[in-house]
Amino acid sequence: MAQIIPLLEGSFTVDKSKAFHPFDTEKDNLQERPHGSLLVEVQPFLLKTAEENIVIDTGLGFEKDGLLQLHYNLIENGVQPEDVDKVLTSHLHKDHTGGMSKINEEGEKELSFPNATYYINKKELDYALDNIGSSYVEEQLTILVDHPQVTFFDGDGEINSSISHKLSGGHCPYHQVFWIKDDEDIYFYGGDVAPQYSQLKRRFIAKYDFDGRKSMELRQEYLEKGKNKNWIFLFYHDIKTPFIQL
Repeated sequence: MAQIIPLLEGSFTVDKSKAFHPFDTEKDNLQERPHGSLLVEVQPFLLKTAEENIVIDTGLGFEKDGLLQLHYNLIENGVQPEDVDKVLTSHLHKDHTGGMSKINEEGEKELSFPNATYYINKKELDYALDNIGSSYVEEQLTILVDHPQVTFFDGDGEINSSISHKLSGGHCPYHQVFWIKDDEDIYFYGGDVAPQYSQLKRRFIAKYDFDGRKSMELRQEYLEKGKNKNWIFLFYHDIKTPFIQL
């Protein structure tokens, strides 16, 4: 069985500007934030299989104690950034891509995992670069365009015999979901189509989704298939239940 390590970055509020502001759930009052603010938890993952170390989405790119917080969290769990083999990307919204790259000591931007291959949907990158704004950040994305560590794919397929991906859409037009197999276990990562355990259990259409109805229908599909096939679900925006086998 693979080891699942949630790389928790914390809780944040997000208002209409889509800026992420740290939120202490024990001290801060959501009612004091701008009207319409949403509470969002950010939690990339490290999946340690028998063969490799896989980072799944990369958080906001904030720093902690002088380090990229994603690096800090990995090191706290005994893994160096150089030990990461693959970076899987569901989509390129800024809260999922901030830790993809960092500024080095020479002041130059570089990918944050020097020995990893990054897997990205090419159409998602093209769409993101055409829609730079509050959700897609140009300086996080341009480094990916011709980088030798980036492997692009289009739609559904397999990265290797253990990792498959599928174009889900829903949250954004070219959103991807992933299945990772390790021995007899199947780990499912639904990104922002299935970001929380609670969302699997109720039918609703989220206003922040590109196609909220499709996301709702996909969550029901994933829930039923996951139950039948004993998937282990990983939830990017769920601190209380970061993963669960239904």
